[in-house]
Amino acid sequence: MIRRLSLVLLSLIVVALVGVSLAAQKNVANSTSDLSAAIDPEKIRAHVKFLSSDLLEGRGTGQRGGDIAAEYIATQFALYGLKPGAENGSYFQDVPMVGVKTLPDTSFKLVPANGETVTLKNLDDFVTNNESQTDTADIDAPIVFVGYGITAPEYNWDDYKGVDLKGKVALLFVNEPISDDPKFFKGKALTYYGRWTYKFEETARHGAAATLIIHRTDLASYGWQVIRNSQGTERAHLRRDATPKLQAASWIQIEVARKLAAMSGQDIDKMFQQGQSRDFKPIELPVRLRAHVASQLRPFVSRNVIAKFPGSDPRRADQAVIYTAHYDHLGINPNVTGDNIYNGAVDNGTGCGILLELARAWSLAKPAPRSVLFAAVTAEEQGLLGSEYLGKHSPVPPGKISVDLNYDGLSPVGDPEETEVSGAERTTFYPIVESTAKEFGFAIRPDSRPEAGHYYRSDHFSLARVGVPSFSISEGLKFKGHDAAWGEAQAQDYVDHRYHQPSDEYHPEMDFTGLAKMARFGFALGAKAASQPALAGWQPGDEFESARKKSEAGN
Repeated sequence: MIRRLSLVLLSLIVVALVGVSLAAQKNVANSTSDLSAAIDPEKIRAHVKFLSSDLLEGRGTGQRGGDIAAEYIATQFALYGLKPGAENGSYFQDVPMVGVKTLPDTSFKLVPANGETVTLKNLDDFVTNNESQTDTADIDAPIVFVGYGITAPEYNWDDYKGVDLKGKVALLFVNEPISDDPKFFKGKALTYYGRWTYKFEETARHGAAATLIIHRTDLASYGWQVIRNSQGTERAHLRRDATPKLQAASWIQIEVARKLAAMSGQDIDKMFQQGQSRDFKPIELPVRLRAHVASQLRPFVSRNVIAKFPGSDPRRADQAVIYTAHYDHLGINPNVTGDNIYNGAVDNGTGCGILLELARAWSLAKPAPRSVLFAAVTAEEQGLLGSEYLGKHSPVPPGKISVDLNYDGLSPVGDPEETEVSGAERTTFYPIVESTAKEFGFAIRPDSRPEAGHYYRSDHFSLARVGVPSFSISEGLKFKGHDAAWGEAQAQDYVDHRYHQPSDEYHPEMDFTGLAKMARFGFALGAKAASQPALAGWQPGDEFESARKKSEAGN
């Protein structure tokens, strides 16, 4: 009964906030030849304002605020007259999960062969999460330094050299070997091998019981507070399958690593330099990790929200273009005093606002040959889990999806003169991206921070992993009336003061002009992708080319 009342209440709020009726939409369609021009920055503003309000409690995965956000988005799709897009004939795709909350009696101790034991402080010195989804885990095992923890045959790189990690603790650096050679780990650009998610996956595949990722702000591209805020509360996981998982997936501060190295007669800076060499061999340290990981488990079902605008060509209507954006954020952190709601206005209220406005604009259009899907996905902040599930259980097979156009964390700071579409150049769709950007007067800016590995940090990556040509659309750094240095300063200010912090809130002075332009750009790209004679693909030799071929073979 409460859920029904909430839905009715949300529907009323939606109409009041957005002021859209089907009749009004038809009037827009009749008076506007260029449907992308109907995209309204103030409607995007209204969505962002609502989704990032305290009422939604930070849109935590598996929490009330996240569920309200999903209901809100589904209500919008219904108001636009879009068809339910999930497999079960509704707007909701169930995503089975388990919440794992690390409890205060969790303890980490560094026990040297000789000398005093060092007790670490949870959240200040380390964060950890039991990916194996058990209530307790007790670990007493040697620590093995494995450099970057990477196995990359294509680069003739193996940090493990056959060393057995079964039941041991892997110690490693985030990121990947330093290189300026674009043919070696793509030079300065970070590959997936450098991401923390890969580190946990790979060390688990090698049998490790626990992993300690050494945090350095310059390598991770964000400070410890981001780790603490996003990793130090309940973490959601897709419900356990046969995939190997760690009992303690952990980060430690660089100063803790420095102390650990000194206890072992080593120097952490020299260890870092050793890890740059292809000839590096794992080093078992004379220090054990004695850990007790206590967890509270909470099985639940979160939801992706999917709508469909059916295609008109009988030969291509079973194919699709998909727009994605994640609607979740970090929820409420009860361990923080004062403002403890992580509102997530920019991350990712902005992407959701654009996704909804794109859905409204498409609902006014004549059907394209291919269908168009709109997916607001859950649990991005938990490790791209909603999009991972979508990729593995897509209502349209990945081999029949031409492109995924993703929106995540756009800056409402002004009128952009550039766009960033990093990863688009890896697809056969890129010439269309280039020509369309020119039509909009956008310069295409290369990834301004390739070392941060942004391509592997948002939901398009999950679709790429199953073969779908995918990339995110965002502004560059050059805005009207400002130089690129100003844009870079705005971006850095956000990372330093609002990213994954309660201060990521909506403010009336936010300028949604640029978000509307990015939405219009995405509308045009989607329209072209939905009408192309052939599906898009990956460039020959790209890391996702084999996944594309596999997905196409499975159709």
